[in-house]
Amino acid sequence: MSRTTLPPTLLTSPLSRRAALLGALALPLAACSAGGSDDGGATGSSASDGAVDTVDTAALSLADAWVKSAESGMSAVFGTLTNASSSAVTLVGAASSAAGMVQLHETNADGSGGMSMKEKEGGFAIPAGGELRLEPGGDHIMLMDLTAPLLAGDAVEVTLQFAGGAELPITATVKDFAGAQENYSPSDGGGEMEGMEGMDHGSMASDGGDE
Repeated sequence: MSRTTLPPTLLTSPLSRRAALLGALALPLAACSAGGSDDGGATGSSASDGAVDTVDTAALSLADAWVKSAESGMSAVFGTLTNASSSAVTLVGAASSAAGMVQLHETNADGSGGMSMKEKEGGFAIPAGGELRLEPGGDHIMLMDLTAPLLAGDAVEVTLQFAGGAELPITATVKDFAGAQENYSPSDGGGEMEGMEGMDHGSMASDGGDE
């Protein structure tokens, strides 16, 4: 009986096809592995970035908030801002429909026995579990270019603004008070400070002194 000899290519073709199949399967698996690693890295970075900017406003409060009564011009917001969270926060600004402009101010000795107020650059940092006292003769939130008279008993809505974009709306009661005179230090935007001299930031008068 005669024997038929198969060409070498036909004898090896099953192995070649199997190797090609295994290679084709390996490529998608490698691509999936690489893609999963990239996604995981991006997610971790995003979560970390979000944690830095997160401010727990539920842990922030402004106790005994009040505003000096004024017919026009300027006034100020006082109270004790408490940070009961586990992270430091920075108060960087405020807004109110009661004023055309709102600034954070600090008060320092002016070298002549008096006190000078100026805008606080960078805002007020409040450590975790700490507080910021806003008071006459000290740090405060300045309301400038009042849109209407602020009369004792009125309520003023103010939105506190924190680094990272968080906001805390508060309501402050308008009260009468009298006290020492303080002056404003010149600033780069001197026009904004013009006419602010003589602003009273002293102790509470009899109408509000009990608080």
